[in-house]
Amino acid sequence: MTLLREQRGIRDERVLAAMAAVPRHLFFDPAFEAHAYQDKAFPIGEGQTISQPATVATQTELLGVQPGQRLLEIGTGSGYQYAVLCQLTSHVQSIEFNSVLYARGRARLAALGLPTEGLHLGDGSLGWPAGAPYDGILVTAGAPALPPALLRQLRIGGRLVVPVGAQDPSKQQLLRITREGPESFVREEFGGCRFVPLLGAAGWAV
Repeated sequence: MTLLREQRGIRDERVLAAMAAVPRHLFFDPAFEAHAYQDKAFPIGEGQTISQPATVATQTELLGVQPGQRLLEIGTGSGYQYAVLCQLTSHVQSIEFNSVLYARGRARLAALGLPTEGLHLGDGSLGWPAGAPYDGILVTAGAPALPPALLRQLRIGGRLVVPVGAQDPSKQQLLRITREGPESFVREEFGGCRFVPLLGAAGWAV
């Protein structure tokens, strides 16, 4: 956690503790397991990746999660980000677009004793209305624009953390959107980022 604190500027002690509590190597394919604690993204199959630890910590810190809050993650992937969020609150929903990754992630999280009732297969660009409103929504893939459904599913005071920009990962920006009223949103930018494309009706075409 020294890297995250001193070199990446992560200051939220609860986020640092959550990252320390989740063994990242358990979310890797055996061929890449030796690289699990490098600050790099690695393939998990199906054209997707597990985000580097600094990215996971940054997105989580930007959410500002408090105990008991309701969260939605878009893009379960390996399950690593979901596992980190579960250390911060017991109310986490996560939706995965790819059926192969969904099945793998669900099996992995179950084997680790983490709750799986919040895991769903579907189009994350449309959110998960059944669990709304959310105090925080975290998107782990780059969207072409702010997905309208995710904005609507935020509670007043809730935060959406999402990469937005061109399908070219080099042109994405990490945004935090805070809902201040029914039709009032505040936008903050946190620099360039690199994520795989968000697929779906409000994302990039499959």
